[in-house]
Amino acid sequence: MIQEPAPQAAEEHGVDIGELLLHHTADAYELDFEPLFTAHWDPHLLEFHVGPMLINLTPTKHVVFMVLAAVLVFLTMYLAGRALERQRAGERAPRGLANAIEGIALWVRKDIAIDNIGLDGAKFAPYIMSVFFFILYCNLLGLVPWGASPTGNLAVTAALAILSLVIIEVSGMLKLGFRGYMRTIFPTVPGIEGGGAAVLSVALGPIEFLGKLVKPFALAVRLFGNMTAGHFVILALFGMIFLFGNLGVFSWAIGVGSAALVLAIMLLELIVAFVQAYVFTLITAVLIGVMQHEH
Repeated sequence: MIQEPAPQAAEEHGVDIGELLLHHTADAYELDFEPLFTAHWDPHLLEFHVGPMLINLTPTKHVVFMVLAAVLVFLTMYLAGRALERQRAGERAPRGLANAIEGIALWVRKDIAIDNIGLDGAKFAPYIMSVFFFILYCNLLGLVPWGASPTGNLAVTAALAILSLVIIEVSGMLKLGFRGYMRTIFPTVPGIEGGGAAVLSVALGPIEFLGKLVKPFALAVRLFGNMTAGHFVILALFGMIFLFGNLGVFSWAIGVGSAALVLAIMLLELIVAFVQAYVFTLITAVLIGVMQHEH
């Protein structure tokens, strides 16, 4: 008896591995809660023209989960704050979830914001803390059943990076003044005087300007790449179960092995979710601090 090729085995079970990967990682105008239900909506629901431009504000799956992440951030801070107020009013030490959230918030404020920005770091702590918890929830939502990770969308990570870029540059201009800020683009070269220094300063301008753009680009791609790669690995391992589904007893071995690897990688993804939120906010705080202390 000739053994049927593995790809045909996957087709026999009605599973397209490529479609499986894209269905769970790509954005869409639907929420998939199979086998319970699937919610679809018109992709042109909020589409309109402004002159010659076509603007589509119809929310997608990732937008829905971004809103959910923002709501979770608000509820986490609100409920933790209320619990801490009640505990302190009763002169009791903070405990439970409120104590854990307070510890994380103080750590983000002190170890990420203030330690990397300086004394002015307290002014940026609310933004740093908001971004940390927002990215954390976006990352974790991709690990729950029927969930999706908005940070696995390059448009989302790019928007976060652009927002950080605006805060870095605008706060730097306010701190340094216009002339001081322009020196970060057209730097003074030590050891060179006269016309040569001016020519070299102008020549370095495009390089310095591109350097400002490369930093948020790296932030966006790093977060997007790490979150997308983890989901692809998990789904690819799940796909192996269907790909080799007609190999008899070996199918059970592959299934058990794949399930064990998926469990291990999902536990690793929990750590990655925290690490990526930390790395994004840490680099943002470092870049703010560098701009604040430019001379």
